[in-house]
Amino acid sequence: MVDRKQVCVLIPTYNEATAVGDVIERFRAVGYENILVIDGGSTDGTQEVATDAGARVVQQSGDGKGQAVREGVGLVEAPYVLMIDGDATYRPEQADRLVEPLFDGVADHVIGDRFADMQPGAMSRLNQGGNRIINRVFGVVHGRDLQDILSGYRAFTTDSFERLSLSADGFGIETELAVECVRHDIVTTVIPVTYEPRPEGSETNLRPFRDGGNILITLYRLAKKNNPIFYFGSVGFLSGLVGFVLAGFVAFSWVVYGISREVIALASGVAILFGLQLVMFGVLSDLIVTANRQQRQQFQRIERRIEELNSDESDPEPDGPAGAVDAEETVPVAEESE
Repeated sequence: MVDRKQVCVLIPTYNEATAVGDVIERFRAVGYENILVIDGGSTDGTQEVATDAGARVVQQSGDGKGQAVREGVGLVEAPYVLMIDGDATYRPEQADRLVEPLFDGVADHVIGDRFADMQPGAMSRLNQGGNRIINRVFGVVHGRDLQDILSGYRAFTTDSFERLSLSADGFGIETELAVECVRHDIVTTVIPVTYEPRPEGSETNLRPFRDGGNILITLYRLAKKNNPIFYFGSVGFLSGLVGFVLAGFVAFSWVVYGISREVIALASGVAILFGLQLVMFGVLSDLIVTANRQQRQQFQRIERRIEELNSDESDPEPDGPAGAVDAEETVPVAEESE
């Protein structure tokens, strides 16, 4: 059962005056009154529109969506957060389906899958192709298929969010959230949602090539902590491949033309050795990461066990059957009245 009073709707915005008022009003219409708009210094009246619609508005101290999300969650006092973009591309009426897994205890982080019900015109072919490439790269690098890691409609517990190490400032925040959930073994589920076109007159802040490139770089950079054997091994493999190609060229020149290419031969040897060292370093790092992950899981099990024991001690069961104590206490009262 969803208790909407325990959910804070977090809306990071930047120049969304055209749509944010409608988003807030629709959330309030379905029972979500705790709405926080964290704004990046909009110049189109977004803050005024959000305030008039009934939301609490705070201007972020820094720049970028990632910084806004981190700062916004820090201001939330509710145990659950429902994060949504302020561009009216998601339906507030579907909020319950995202927070239900949190209240049911089956997940700590929920992602809304836009591809499950994408309306015509909601996303260009270029953006759709870029999103699918990024999701496939995520699956290969980080070993999980979360279907739509760039979705801006998601729900999570504040406790699970505090366990994440987040540093992205821009649109890479969704990618970082997905990677950190995998890294910290946070139970994550995917729920289908509807994705609609932006309202007429509303302009997107997304730049496909620039932001897409930054997201791919973020995916690769975060592999260093979550999948080091891929991070170091990929560079090592490329270095070794270059070394073997150069070595083949040197051998061909020597056998066919009788020309010795000492400098190229030296470079090929260095490249091969460097590649082998990186692969070995990646294997060792992966062993360390795996050991740390297992240790963290063990600590979490111990922590949950301690919480269960403390909960049992705080709710002691009565020693005897219900009503036994009351019956004993009524006897001397009756004797005194006689």
